[in-house]
Amino acid sequence: METVVNTHQAKTQLSQLIERAMAGERIVIAKAGKPKVLLSPLPSTEPRRPGRLAGQIHIQSSCFDPMTDEELREWEDGHPVDPLRHATGPPAPRDP
Repeated sequence: METVVNTHQAKTQLSQLIERAMAGERIVIAKAGKPKVLLSPLPSTEPRRPGRLAGQIHIQSSCFDPMTDEELREWEDGHPVDPLRHATGPPAPRDP
């Protein structure tokens, strides 16, 4: 949702507008009826916390099994039906 306010409203309601912007609302400040400023929150300055997803991601032990020859070929050359498979040109020839 977008809300457009004039500069007088922005001065008198700045605290409320900041709260609304922090909640995700798009607040545009206009001067003489023309949009001039977008009020938006700054990115979070909270440091990243390692381990936030601990216990929520499970990797099967088979993930670490050696790849088959076909899987290795797809890994290196791309899957046959991948539209980007040869986007930058055909793969380089492989050594036998």
